[in-house]
Amino acid sequence: MPNANVSHSSPSAEANALNHVQRRAVGELLRVSPVADDLARRFQEAGFQLALVGGSVRDALLGRLGNDLDFTTDARPEQVLKIVRGWADAIWDVGIAFGTVACRKTDSQGAAFQIEVTTYRSEAYDRNSRKPEVSYGDTIEEDLVRRDFTVNAMAVSLPGIEFVDPYGGLEDLARGALKTPSTPEESFSDDPLRMMRAARFAAQLDFDVAPDVVAAMKAMAGRIEIVSAERVRDELNKIVLAEHPRKGLGLLVDTGLAGHVLPELPALRLESDEHHRHKDVYEHSLTVLEQAIALEDEGPDLVLRLAALLHDIGKPKTRRFEPDGRVSFHHHEVVGAKMTKSRMTELKYPGDVIKDVARLVELHLRFHGYGTGEWTDSAVRRYVRDAGPLLDRLHKLTRSDCTTRNKKKAAALARTYDSLEQRIAQLKEQEELDAIRPDLDGNQIMEILGIPPGPLVGKAYKHLLELRLEHGPMEHDDAVAALKAWWAEQG
Repeated sequence: MPNANVSHSSPSAEANALNHVQRRAVGELLRVSPVADDLARRFQEAGFQLALVGGSVRDALLGRLGNDLDFTTDARPEQVLKIVRGWADAIWDVGIAFGTVACRKTDSQGAAFQIEVTTYRSEAYDRNSRKPEVSYGDTIEEDLVRRDFTVNAMAVSLPGIEFVDPYGGLEDLARGALKTPSTPEESFSDDPLRMMRAARFAAQLDFDVAPDVVAAMKAMAGRIEIVSAERVRDELNKIVLAEHPRKGLGLLVDTGLAGHVLPELPALRLESDEHHRHKDVYEHSLTVLEQAIALEDEGPDLVLRLAALLHDIGKPKTRRFEPDGRVSFHHHEVVGAKMTKSRMTELKYPGDVIKDVARLVELHLRFHGYGTGEWTDSAVRRYVRDAGPLLDRLHKLTRSDCTTRNKKKAAALARTYDSLEQRIAQLKEQEELDAIRPDLDGNQIMEILGIPPGPLVGKAYKHLLELRLEHGPMEHDDAVAALKAWWAEQG
């Protein structure tokens, strides 16, 4: 790969790492070259330059380039549209105001590529605006210096392979270091969301953030306030869903950014849990998150991870110092559920995600309310009914919430929960627990009692549901008799 800025004074281990990532990138680029070179030739014939850029080059060097390809060009957006028309399978121009044209192209092997072509540009935020002001540049070096981090400020000019790395991104990638092409202050002034992106890349790539970058994040944390809630939410999701979320979340807390975007998280740092077994509730919550991740069986689960992270956020508001010297947090799960709804609503999460995460936070202590395993059939039915479709996630959250260092207690809790899951499985076989409902429906209730639709039907239905939860399924005649007995009591 020619033109790579590799320092010849680097130690041999680092030089070997550089050679390794370069060789790996060549294989990745060869895979996408039929589409990438074909597109580049169209730009070349029209008198313009085209280069694979940013995350696509970084991922190629890491050996994980997918079919989403990012390009940069000196052509203006309207010219890009003309070039890709007739070549792409589909074109989207929703980002054209920001200099981006998106399209889809299927290669001869049937592989579909999602492509974005962005004109050389520089972005800067007005201090009082949530939207970037876009101005176009004329050189690729000018474009790269305006990018967030050096590992994303590399390009491969096409057709052919000419590596462009004016800011040492390849060496930083080999070292696992996150630095900015310009000063961190300039980079974060251009787009304050880049401070959260630093935490995101630390979490995704397990990179170490350079000290001057961390210092700038601390000094400029307040600038994140001008960024829209939707953009903040999307970055937070990427941190939570990353392979090393503790690293990213810790950086948000340590730099003060979390105080602006998720203040409930750093608030946990000051709290001790009621058993005094953890340094603080903050560390406990991160451990619960990691333990929940270990229980995932179908890839990253945003709802489970957010519930694990937020399950104890009600503790600061409910902390009480008891006469015996203990610290208690009574009903923190109820308070925490309300706080979860409020914070996630501010961050513009979808309603169904808010509902599910808050419900898990509210239910996360339910298991402990039944002592050491004296579960009646009625209690099992109510547990399943209240969890509904979240039951599997509640199992994982409850198991993850055990972070005690006492091995005997941890084993006892695990056995008790094993027993509960076995009871649930047994009752499911007998009673169709997944669809618990009364033994008589609304139409039958109206017919038996001779009443029209209205609140009384709902009360009767609720009464029969309570009987179903308490005693299990009833024969039809028994259910009718129970309904009539209840009706007689109503006068």
